[in-house]
Amino acid sequence: MWRSILIPLVVAALCIGGFLACQSVDVPATQTGSLLINFDNVAGPQNLVLNSSTYQNSSGESFTVSKFNYFVSNIRLRRADGSDYVVPQDNSYFLIEEERPTSQTLTLGNVPTGSYTGISFVLGVDSLRSLADISLRTGVLDPGTTDHDAMYWDWNTGYIFLKLEGRSPAAPAAQNNQFLFHVGGFGGGYNGKKTINNLRTVSLTFGTDQLQVQTNSTPMLAVRTDALKLLDSPTPIRIAQHPAVMFEPFSATVASNAPGMFSYHRIQQQP
Repeated sequence: MWRSILIPLVVAALCIGGFLACQSVDVPATQTGSLLINFDNVAGPQNLVLNSSTYQNSSGESFTVSKFNYFVSNIRLRRADGSDYVVPQDNSYFLIEEERPTSQTLTLGNVPTGSYTGISFVLGVDSLRSLADISLRTGVLDPGTTDHDAMYWDWNTGYIFLKLEGRSPAAPAAQNNQFLFHVGGFGGGYNGKKTINNLRTVSLTFGTDQLQVQTNSTPMLAVRTDALKLLDSPTPIRIAQHPAVMFEPFSATVASNAPGMFSYHRIQQQP
């Protein structure tokens, strides 16, 4: 008798269990929002203006700026709990150009909502992407594009991470008083030799502020980039001694000054 009762009960339990197992479990989707990052290029207390305003470095050399470009990549946002949100690499390469105001505001989409207390990014283009198939290097990474300034060395197959060009009485008259700093090199190989690694990471905290990413509003993070600090800190660089810096050992000194150009300015909550 018990056997006749038990068997139907077991079968019923198995059926119910199978039915429940087949039901989809609703997992709440991660809510996301958008974020704007604005890079405001300055020279000390002044706004950076190309070809007109005159600036002075800590060595007392006066100069004007005709070009100021740099790559920002591999962006990470630090959460309030200490973890990081890593922007997907395919969407994490940007070229800031002073002569193109629209390039100075970046838009990041699909950022998980929440509170963020800092940001870090690479100044330059990492080795993985530098050596990737050309099909993976589109937009600002396309060496053949005419949509932005040429930031690529064809002769050594590498990106120029940073450009500062201008004129100074301290630069040789034979060069029409022009100076230039072209910084690149990701530590790869060239002609069988290891090259300079001038990739640098910039890390900024927001102090007591918190960046709130929400579904219904878009905050703007304002970052200041002080071109003067490229020549001043931590190593003062004299234009008279180094009027043209490109793919050479001294470029590492310029690269090591570069992270000091960046500082957190403020957060604005946009509608």
